[in-house]
Amino acid sequence: MSETQTILDKQAKYLWPNHLLYFEKPLPLAKGNGMYVWDADGAKYLDFFAGILTTSVGHNNQTVNRYIKDQVDQLLHTSTLYPNETHVNLAEALAEVTPEGLDTFYFGASGTDADETAVLMAQIYTGNTEVIALRHGYSGKSQMAMSLTGQSSWRMGPVHIGYVRHAMTPYTYRSLGGIEPKAYVQACLDDLEDVIQTMTSGKIAALLMEPIQGVGGFITLPSAYLEGAAEIARSYGGLVIIDEVQTGFGRTGTHWWGHQHANIVPDIMTMAKGIANGMPLAAVATTPEIAASAVGQGLTISTFGGNPVSCAAAIGTLEEMKREFNPARSAEMGAILEEGLVALQAKYPLIGEVRGRGLMQGVELVSDREQKTACASAANAILNVSRKLGLLIGKGGMYGNVLRIAPPLIATREHIEEALEKLDIAFAQVQEMSF
Repeated sequence: MSETQTILDKQAKYLWPNHLLYFEKPLPLAKGNGMYVWDADGAKYLDFFAGILTTSVGHNNQTVNRYIKDQVDQLLHTSTLYPNETHVNLAEALAEVTPEGLDTFYFGASGTDADETAVLMAQIYTGNTEVIALRHGYSGKSQMAMSLTGQSSWRMGPVHIGYVRHAMTPYTYRSLGGIEPKAYVQACLDDLEDVIQTMTSGKIAALLMEPIQGVGGFITLPSAYLEGAAEIARSYGGLVIIDEVQTGFGRTGTHWWGHQHANIVPDIMTMAKGIANGMPLAAVATTPEIAASAVGQGLTISTFGGNPVSCAAAIGTLEEMKREFNPARSAEMGAILEEGLVALQAKYPLIGEVRGRGLMQGVELVSDREQKTACASAANAILNVSRKLGLLIGKGGMYGNVLRIAPPLIATREHIEEALEKLDIAFAQVQEMSF
């Protein structure tokens, strides 16, 4: 029996069956180095999904590994009951790249944790309860996070927290009635205000937005929407929470944070995934004034927040980003990737839209460009053919028809050209299928 089959048999026997696994036959990965990973039977793959945008500076990065190993020899765990040097040093390092004023942090273990903490802080600070999230958004797998999520397929079980309301997302490719983009953005802003006026008390705690909706299919919020929505939220007493779990740390190019492509500064910002190159860590950044509002409101600790090993990994990851794999480089490599994907769009009618920023590119697949008929089966076929060609990509979107292409930030022109060549072959094969 192959090593792969042994792992799959144990997966089926010992792990819950609701684990979402890619591919017709799941792919157990055994090792990684740089831009490549190998499966349990030794086959090699070019990784263009980075563990869901998490392995930010590449597999087996030696700088990050050195920080981890040094910390392991010193101290593995403390909890937040005891200060430790690595925890505070990471906070200091993050303050150098976060927007001005957002220089105090609370650490947790996941993006779900971070978004919940951010919402709680907004409620405490404002004294208001109701929260506005966006349709097609995704916030995690806890009850609150699934209530914030604007996709039914990611709401497992009877999930509904009454203080969450959802406004329309400026998904301009699928604008209602085919409204042109500028008008549709304004219609979505009007809807946001209408939701607040008709579905809340008129006083909100926060508006939560992802600059690019990750699980939602890399829907890219226009700058005009981010700016207008922030102004509306604040006019009704709410704070602006920006979820940078997937868009943070230079992935979108030019800036450290995805929201910086617009002229806004959030009141609270969440981050996770790429922060520590695969080690479990998340953080919430806010102002000292907002952070201080929680004092005296009740006791709180985080057992794994600020874990020394995860924090050490994050320090090493930031060092690598600042040294070489910075936002300017992501913009340069992202432009090459986007240009190649647009060329494929011109060649293959299956591609309805290419969208995103930097090294975060989405490709929406349709069976009919004029009708924009979502084609999830084509997305699944591309994933499977790409795997056979030695390329790993992701997928998402409300309709399961969007390819999510987001390599580690260390991707070179040669890696991008290799990925585009494999995608070209995959599309040529899949385009001939009947959907």
